[in-house]
Amino acid sequence: MTRKKLPIGIQTFEKIREDDYYYVDKTRYILQLIDEGTHYFLSRPRRFGKSLLLDTIDELFSGNETLFQGLYCHDRWDWSTRNPVIRISFGGGVVRSVAQLETRIRALLRLNRDNLGLDCSDEADIPGYFAELIRNAAKKAGERVVVLIDEYDKPILDNITQPELATEIRHGLRNLYSVIKDSDAHIRFAFLTGVSKFSKVSLFSGLNNLQDITVDKRYSALCGYTENDLDQVFASELEGLGRMQMQDWYNGYNWLGEAVYNPFDLLLLFNTREFKPYWFETGTPTFLIDVLTERGFYLPTLEHIRGDIALLSAFDVENIATEALLWQTGYLTFAGSRTIGARIEYTLGYPNLEVKSALNDALIKVLIGNPGRASELESRLYDLLYANDCAGLKTHFESLYASIPNDWYRNNPIAQYEGFYASVFYSHIAALGLDIILEDVTHQGRIDMTVRFNEQIYLFEFKVVELVPEGKALQQLIDKRYADKYRSANQPIHLIGVEFSKDSRTVVGFDVETSA
Repeated sequence: MTRKKLPIGIQTFEKIREDDYYYVDKTRYILQLIDEGTHYFLSRPRRFGKSLLLDTIDELFSGNETLFQGLYCHDRWDWSTRNPVIRISFGGGVVRSVAQLETRIRALLRLNRDNLGLDCSDEADIPGYFAELIRNAAKKAGERVVVLIDEYDKPILDNITQPELATEIRHGLRNLYSVIKDSDAHIRFAFLTGVSKFSKVSLFSGLNNLQDITVDKRYSALCGYTENDLDQVFASELEGLGRMQMQDWYNGYNWLGEAVYNPFDLLLLFNTREFKPYWFETGTPTFLIDVLTERGFYLPTLEHIRGDIALLSAFDVENIATEALLWQTGYLTFAGSRTIGARIEYTLGYPNLEVKSALNDALIKVLIGNPGRASELESRLYDLLYANDCAGLKTHFESLYASIPNDWYRNNPIAQYEGFYASVFYSHIAALGLDIILEDVTHQGRIDMTVRFNEQIYLFEFKVVELVPEGKALQQLIDKRYADKYRSANQPIHLIGVEFSKDSRTVVGFDVETSA
């Protein structure tokens, strides 16, 4: 197959098609959406192709047929009809006040007015301006209007650490979005995208005909690249890259349907031929790290979280559930579901190695209050595990906790939680991207943490004690015969009981027993 240009950072459908970039055809999904409804909302993490999706919809309704030659929709679309399109995107720049928001909205509406060649009588009243723009566009074209709104939530998220300002900005956006419902008679199709999923009550003000397809298995692959896309579109780029390694690093995002790769990661991988946390490095919000630490979140549970859709959708200025924040921003994804009576319960976990390793690397730097020291210790931990140096591991973890400044303990609420000690231990290991199982189930109970690395198996049990070590952590591993689960692997098994002192804030017990 002929190699093409990689569309890294390109969100313009016309440029991709005319300049011969790779393009993954999403028009089958777009036609399905148009056939089955009129008003949609989609939440996806950043850099997942939402803007390109909207631009493709724009070009389709605008009737630019030549751009769609060879795509699924070409012979299935009526090119004789053209709908006026109103595009609004809050992706550029940062809004820091209600006044700035209003200025931005007026500028966006004015741009649409000029592009459509329209006149509007009152630009001072934003809802009135928007409504008149929709009416006039429909009247001039003789066809109903298509409204596309990208990054609908960004002005709120930019100010989420200032709840009062975020609430004011939310009110301003509600004035804008409420027009969509009131203008229903003039709208052919409406599509809103963003990262988060704010409640309809708080933001959309009665826009009850907005169909949320965020968690709809039919559209799980609407954004992102599937395994089939790699084979059909990117086959020329795959040589020299291990498919399993690609899956481990970048696949795994799932919205109850087909799993997808992060497109930003894959395009940069094809360009550099190196596995790196490209998506994570584009800007993990410090707000996310702050929430996890300030709330004393027990970090080992990131491997396996359960919740219903109400919890996962509880994202608003006044009520941001930690699980919802992690899921909606792309740091957790669906791993399964089950029906419990009338309730559907979802299981969440890391989507892939990139997110697991990079997120825990960021967390451990905050948890021990010394980023430079954290990086140094991670490197040393890997060497000790590779050498299977259990005695060195004991000294290492004693050094890890001793590295945490006393001032950090006094100023950070997470240090007051017993889970803090295990969270530091877990994130320190998880940052290496190793094979970890939390709450590892056996016939006799649950192992706190299992690590498999370099043909060795490590079983950890954690206890918080007073100043004096008690040896109960190791004894529990022995008494409950946790090692039996892994006998058939024919690999050395190391039982490690770790005891933390809440008073001395360090490891006071690190007992090891090894069996074949």
